[in-house]
Amino acid sequence: MKSNSAAYGLASKYIDIEANQSRGKGLETAIKWISNNNVKQYMADHQNDENADVMWKHFRSVIEWVQKTFTDYHREMKGLNWGELYDKYHGQHYDPITVSGQVKKLYDDPYINNSRGIFEYVLGGLSDTKLLNVRMFDEPTKKLVYSSQTKTAKGKGISNCPDCVIGHDANKSKIWELNEMEADHVTAWSKGGSTDVKNCQMLCKTHNRAKGNH
Repeated sequence: MKSNSAAYGLASKYIDIEANQSRGKGLETAIKWISNNNVKQYMADHQNDENADVMWKHFRSVIEWVQKTFTDYHREMKGLNWGELYDKYHGQHYDPITVSGQVKKLYDDPYINNSRGIFEYVLGGLSDTKLLNVRMFDEPTKKLVYSSQTKTAKGKGISNCPDCVIGHDANKSKIWELNEMEADHVTAWSKGGSTDVKNCQMLCKTHNRAKGNH
């Protein structure tokens, strides 16, 4: 893959290559994408092929799909496993204008620690927040909320876990220790809830983990 070729022009924006190793790195990536990372097997199966047209066609299809889906380029897009994402999501329909707005909103969110995860998060329907490494509540916030909840709960003779209070078991009046609880967004981050003290509640580990990914 020559550094001034059309293929290099595409590859240089989306895969990690240097000009002096563009041929090898570009070829390796193209094979990984078409073989689902089984490079050795693909090489063995296609060693007698007259040319690599099918492989490069697939490579171009992946890149063109990325460009069509994400019309705005971001430097964090470089080096992502677009071949794997293509295999997983290219059969779904995406409106580029909607996608562009979602990506911009996520880039502007100060609570996201992993902007490289934004693209798969959008492709996956904005559901897997683990991809974003959303900033969690810090220890001072947890201690402050725990203290407030516990004081109120003891005064009322109820559990300091709000979800235990509405349950039907022996934990309705249990006072949990701080290390037995976890911080939770009252309004889920994915629904616009912020990571600050006003949107924090402490739940026992069982109830917090039962809430799942939000």
